Amino acid sequence: MFNTAHFHPMIVHFPIALITAGFFADVAFLFFKNEKWLSKAGYFMMILGALSAVAAWSTGQLFTTEPVQGEIVKVFERHETGGLITMILMLIGSAFRIWLVTQKKEETPLKWIAFGLYFLAFAAVTFTGFMGGTMVYNYMMTI
Repeated sequence: MFNTAHFHPMIVHFPIALITAGFFADVAFLFFKNEKWLSKAGYFMMILGALSAVAAWSTGQLFTTEPVQGEIVKVFERHETGGLITMILMLIGSAFRIWLVTQKKEETPLKWIAFGLYFLAFAAVTFTGFMGGTMVYNYMMTI
């Protein structure tokens, strides 16, 4: 039977995939400067990753239940904090990168700020996903 608790596990794969693929597209662009499509792909995946991070965080807040006892509580809190950090980093990074593109400043040293935010968001989403997987596979937390 389908219920709203399924939304979060269905949605979380999008920010993980988009942030990871987009970050690596930007990394690849550092090595292949002639391939402008890599930077464009990283840009659009960053924006989509930010939007999907909002969806993942929101569905986690609205539709999942928080464990109340045991070791899983710490894992859950880390997962929840990681999701919030990922979302904030992606929103700030995307807004800044959109500003860079619209102001035609994407080839200035300011691009490294956006790249740094992207890297931090990639690290945060990786940690968050690991904590989510730990809850499911080590503690058998289900919907």
